[in-house]
Amino acid sequence: MYKLKCIVKYDGSDFLGYQRQPGKRTVQGEIEKALMHISRGEGIETHCSGRTDAGVHAIGQVFHFETDLKIPIKQWKYIFNNALPEDIYIETVEKAAENFHARYLATEKEYRYFILNESVPNIFKRKYVHQYSGKLDRQAMKEACRYFVGEHDFTTFSSAKSTVKGHKVRKLNSLEMLEDDQTIQLIFKGNGFLYQMVRIIAGVILDVGRGRYKPTDIPKLFDKKDRQAVGRTLAPSGLYLWQVNYK
Repeated sequence: MYKLKCIVKYDGSDFLGYQRQPGKRTVQGEIEKALMHISRGEGIETHCSGRTDAGVHAIGQVFHFETDLKIPIKQWKYIFNNALPEDIYIETVEKAAENFHARYLATEKEYRYFILNESVPNIFKRKYVHQYSGKLDRQAMKEACRYFVGEHDFTTFSSAKSTVKGHKVRKLNSLEMLEDDQTIQLIFKGNGFLYQMVRIIAGVILDVGRGRYKPTDIPKLFDKKDRQAVGRTLAPSGLYLWQVNYK
């Protein structure tokens, strides 16, 4: 028996999230279906760095599993991808240490949220970005980003449906905004994220650009500890799990 670590990318548009659900099409479900095909009927359980919601994409999701299949490591990627649907692609497969765990040993995750700021909606990109056609104060959006960095109680900026027990204190290591003429990219790096936290924060930063809030309003929103104090959660289409880091 040996353990494999895989990096996988997927187009989340047609999935009801990452986690396996009976009778539903999910990323984990398709991966484990492919493993069952490869192993000729053996059920193999996988463990990921963290679940993503319906419609959310990934560039660098990580998962691991154990197997005793006698397949050379260098052939796993080809065999795996040959058994998977076209909206999932295994980027790398490597042998992992016995104590490796995709979720519990992750030290930092990076998420990116993409906003397309064009005057006319692009129907061909609607599943991969959040589209906003109005004018935005981008400098104010950049200024707002810095108020989220550090350790805070993110109750205001997480879903009221979150099942997390106890406090909602998390540490955001950095929040950077990159831009070109049409696209705004928000880059979140942290050691843990609450349910819908990235999409809610992205919505608040967008609202700063629209003039609904000032950057200096952000600390007051933290103090409210009330999800109803801020606007709607942005669509999952613009969100990507970009990278997971380990020691």
